[in-house]
Amino acid sequence: MGAKSQDPPAFVRLAAHPLRWRLLTALAGSDHRVRELVDLIGEPQNLVSYHLRLLRDGGLVTASRSSFDGRDSYYHLDLDHCAAALSGTAAALHPALRQQSPAELPTGGGVLFICTGNSARSPIAEALLRHRTSGRIEVASAGIRPKTELHPDAVRVLRHDFGIDLGDRRPRHFDTLTGHRFDFVISVCDKAREACPELPGRPRRMHWSIPDPATSGDPGHAFAHTAAALDTRIRHLLPVLTASRIEGAQP
Repeated sequence: MGAKSQDPPAFVRLAAHPLRWRLLTALAGSDHRVRELVDLIGEPQNLVSYHLRLLRDGGLVTASRSSFDGRDSYYHLDLDHCAAALSGTAAALHPALRQQSPAELPTGGGVLFICTGNSARSPIAEALLRHRTSGRIEVASAGIRPKTELHPDAVRVLRHDFGIDLGDRRPRHFDTLTGHRFDFVISVCDKAREACPELPGRPRRMHWSIPDPATSGDPGHAFAHTAAALDTRIRHLLPVLTASRIEGAQP
């Protein structure tokens, strides 16, 4: 057998570096800006930026401009690409290792999605998580400055692509939920992330940097892309919710 066939797969070469593994771990929980990653990792910005570029070149991490401050970019861990790379890495060692067990559906707990207007991204995320968990957990969404009604394309894409009817759902203000207790608070808007106040009970905060589809020149395509992106994130959130419930139940 040639030496080339014994080289470790690309995912192993990328992820095995200690600093890059720490970056991947940090991005597994939330999207972050470079300066936030510098603080989390405790390494110089030029070094963090260099390894982020390698992770981007390897397809494990993506970056997008902040819709709140265009001078910033948010880095996001592409979990679907990571899953495919991990599966390929395992199969390179032995074909039987390619198999994956389906995630257990979470129960209990509570998740709150936050955006600015509560008319598109956060109600889409709320509806998709409720749909994927069959109502087994409490899910809500709210806005920092809610609009008067849901965006019609948000209603349309959920009905057309996922068979979800939002009925008479209307945007609501964040303040209407201040008495509720949530385990997770997820901002899906860069602007709302900066304005979201603290909630009681110290819920786990996460950020998903999702562009506003309503500002796109092609809203039909943009809303379909946004709903698909949120659905992907929610699929990856389910094991996190399950693990959190199991950890919370331990004495």
